[in-house]
Amino acid sequence: MRRQIAGKWKKQAALLGLAAALSFGAAACGGEEDPENPSRELSDQEVFSINGKSCTLAQAKIFLTNYQNLYGTAYGVNLWEHDFGDNSLEKYVKDLSISQMAQIMSMDFLAEQEEVALTQEENERIEEAAEAYYASLNEAELSYMGISQGDVEEVYRQYGLANKLYQYLTSSISDEVSDDEARVMEVQRIFVTSKEAADEVMARLASGSDFMNVAATYNESGQVEINLSRGQLPQEVEEVVFALLPEELTECIQAEDGYYVIKCINNYNQELTDASKQMILEKRRKEAFEDVYEDFIAQLPSVFNEELWESVELVNSEEISTSNFFEIYESYCD
Repeated sequence: MRRQIAGKWKKQAALLGLAAALSFGAAACGGEEDPENPSRELSDQEVFSINGKSCTLAQAKIFLTNYQNLYGTAYGVNLWEHDFGDNSLEKYVKDLSISQMAQIMSMDFLAEQEEVALTQEENERIEEAAEAYYASLNEAELSYMGISQGDVEEVYRQYGLANKLYQYLTSSISDEVSDDEARVMEVQRIFVTSKEAADEVMARLASGSDFMNVAATYNESGQVEINLSRGQLPQEVEEVVFALLPEELTECIQAEDGYYVIKCINNYNQELTDASKQMILEKRRKEAFEDVYEDFIAQLPSVFNEELWESVELVNSEEISTSNFFEIYESYCD
């Protein structure tokens, strides 16, 4: 995927956790927004409403268009120009767009409950970011999305408040992750399901056969050389393996699913362990956030204009190439 996905946008996506587990009610068309009636019918330009607040088609298309251009290119190839026999990529992009918009809006209601708000300075930066993003759009992009600078500003404001709420709800999570908890090893693995095969493996290794040669004959688990972190193996296997030193070999370890013989190549990969620490920390933050968020979102009434959203078609055009919505936000507001 493009570098933006692996870099800056990936960072922002992590702040928001997973896509919203939101169940929309049945949708219909027509009617004005009514905060006193959160289950009202939607107009033909409203994609969904949550607790009486709506997301317009123009606002949803900001996410849709940027995701289309971020995810539609891999290794320099335009995936939209290839026929994969189904609409899986289009469906993924549309589902991702609508679920992220729904989660952001839901988080903003939670922010109000938690008394989390944007400061004047943060709002000023958002206005600057909105002006910069809107100015970056060409006529074809403006026509397709149908947005105003005010739409961009509103979506940036919702996005910024959701990020601030996430930081608030996870601020008490300790940044301390021990080396042992996050440690990643480099190992070679032989896994077999029968006692007979396990005995043959141990006999050949005892006679001096090369581990990789034996693995090529007997291993049933696919990949032999793996990077191993905690939680990937049965507990009884993990306890033995994580005590190994480089070049040490386990005995045959029986587990519920079969038999393991593992050789340690490197018992501490510094780079992968550092990355593992960050993943563990993000997992802790996500769990802390979801403890509050999931209970709250279950109480919010919602309506989804499924017919309208299904009618939206992604346009594969060189003129509609905007993909820097999140990057511009980060440059002004991070």
